[in-house]
Amino acid sequence: MNTINRQSLGGIIIALILGSLIALAGSYNSIPFAGVRLFAVCAVLAFVIQWLAFIPAWLLRTEHFYDLTGGVTYLSLIVLVVVAQPYLDVRGGLIAAMCGAWAIRLSTFLFSRVKADGFDRRFNSIKHIPLRFLMTWTLQGLWVLTTFSAGLAVMTSYQQVPMEIFGWVGLSLWILGFGIEVVADHQKRMFRKQPENRDRFITTGLWAWSRHPNYFGEILLWTGIAVMAVPVLVGWQYVTLISPLFVFCLLKFVSGVSMLESSANKRWGNEPEYQHYRDKTPELIMMPPR
Repeated sequence: MNTINRQSLGGIIIALILGSLIALAGSYNSIPFAGVRLFAVCAVLAFVIQWLAFIPAWLLRTEHFYDLTGGVTYLSLIVLVVVAQPYLDVRGGLIAAMCGAWAIRLSTFLFSRVKADGFDRRFNSIKHIPLRFLMTWTLQGLWVLTTFSAGLAVMTSYQQVPMEIFGWVGLSLWILGFGIEVVADHQKRMFRKQPENRDRFITTGLWAWSRHPNYFGEILLWTGIAVMAVPVLVGWQYVTLISPLFVFCLLKFVSGVSMLESSANKRWGNEPEYQHYRDKTPELIMMPPR
């Protein structure tokens, strides 16, 4: 087994171990379903959907429906919980609706972008190496489970708590974060539609407040879900509050900011205009232009 395959297999094993730990923690106080804790059933389903989708993706050597599958996975878990959970209250129903709306919006946005571009450069080499390609699908299962874990813990719990301050503050944070993400993505899409901007960087709108406002919105909305979850969680379920921290680390150090910053520096790093934008605009946290 070569180095790439060993690393890929290691990545798959680590993802499954982490997923198992989150499943155990989130299942604390979860209602049963078919003799198993409902949270644990959702955790298994998050991975199984990815592996099933991997089969045609590998046969066709395509990444086109990778992001769409992520959205379908969220929606599948939401539908399962709504059907199986007899104790779903206002908080759980709101979280289901919020996460469902976010999943539909983001997955269709990313899917349409890949279809328009014809490819996703992240997969240019990966999709031709079976074990490495499988690892990316497995990691998406971990992403769904970990990101959704706090909300899922609430939705599958016996515990019911009135909304009160945590519920309304969390909902407000989610609305703000979702709005920022949607507006930022729309502004960049409109900017890129102009032929003269196709290979340029955007510095207007929310992008004057942050170099990555869409990612800031993403982190903020999952923080809102976690805040909503706090009063409901008990025991090991508190582990699921890792959700917004996981989203931050993923976007800041793995698949988001670090990759885009590196690419931008290669393309425009020698341009004074980009250097000025980079120096005066926060990388992630939104702040008024100075």
